[in-house]
Amino acid sequence: MRFKTYYKYYILLHTHASTRLFHYIGNIATLVYVIAILSNDISLWWLLLTPLVVYPFAWFGHFFFEKNRPAAFSNPIKAKMADWKMMWDRLIRRKS
Repeated sequence: MRFKTYYKYYILLHTHASTRLFHYIGNIATLVYVIAILSNDISLWWLLLTPLVVYPFAWFGHFFFEKNRPAAFSNPIKAKMADWKMMWDRLIRRKS
């Protein structure tokens, strides 16, 4: 499946504004986490825990607002790419 097609499917799983908000919070927390590791004298092995920062936020939105299964369960790489695209589209005010 091409990414453009996947992204349309991904957006259908994220119709509730609260779900998207929790994804954005998770993405920002992930950026802060990665920057903190890279800018301090911390072992880069901590980067392996990066998915544990974002997924609790995202999954909370899916389980409590959308009542659906997160896309990351079936295709984690495309789901993460779509997650960042969804946030970027919001930042530039492009309708998803």
